[in-house]
Amino acid sequence: MYHLKVERNRSEHTLLGYGSDLRRFADWLAPTGRTQPVDVTRQDVADFMAHLRDAGLGSRSVARARTSVRQLFKYCMREGLVEHDPTALVDAPRFQQPLPTVLSGAQVEALLEAPNRGDPLGLRDAAMLELIYSSGLRVTELVTLPLRSVDAEIGLVQVRGKGDKERLVPVAPTALALMRRYLREARILHDPAGDVPEVFLSRRGGPMTRQNVWQRIQGHAKRAGLPGKVSPHVLRHSFATHLLENGADLRSLQAMLGHADISTTQIYTHVSRQRLQKLHATYHPRGQWRYDEP
Repeated sequence: MYHLKVERNRSEHTLLGYGSDLRRFADWLAPTGRTQPVDVTRQDVADFMAHLRDAGLGSRSVARARTSVRQLFKYCMREGLVEHDPTALVDAPRFQQPLPTVLSGAQVEALLEAPNRGDPLGLRDAAMLELIYSSGLRVTELVTLPLRSVDAEIGLVQVRGKGDKERLVPVAPTALALMRRYLREARILHDPAGDVPEVFLSRRGGPMTRQNVWQRIQGHAKRAGLPGKVSPHVLRHSFATHLLENGADLRSLQAMLGHADISTTQIYTHVSRQRLQKLHATYHPRGQWRYDEP
């Protein structure tokens, strides 16, 4: 775990998941007497995967467990503790990647207009919503965003994302204007001395939490009459999908989202395609029924 935390800079959430998977693997191996990495075979790993499936774990959880065990043996290979990786030939379970939820342009507008900008907390929420949709920030990136990272002159924000990687993301003029107003009129009420480094503050003057942001956004979504659960990530998905639909290329979108692998970004091409199919089925005269070819 020290290797993952210090050398690989994995998040606490990831470390908890890996730790849980590896403890489960060790407990499962215990009756066999194979307690050292060098003793573990490919069949052991395959049988463990089958055990997890039989226990009712979903494909995504089984795949994560395989990744956890695989990371362990990659480390063991690097340190010379084993000569062969027993996970190398064990296939990951296949699962259908769910398409992310995306708001329409009209729904985004309704959500952005929902906060009461005459109220300090409402003004803060309006600035947060505009920034997430303008720049595609993750909620953790939003709540940890320091004041010094915002360059209002050139319209960029410096974001520290997953793996402690930094990226520069453009900010729309509307979002910048709201952030300036929030800093000038609302934030100063909760941190008059300017001691707190984060941009967005709670009612008590401390940094916002992920849970608090989620609750505030869900409340505004209800007031806007939007169906289902609207989370910060739904706004991030909407940012990415709307950019693609308006001509952005995948590589630029990958850089703005902070994805390490472009395959993660490609999910938005499927979302865009699905939305086009729904539009066709709804509005084309022959979209609702099948007909024979002439």
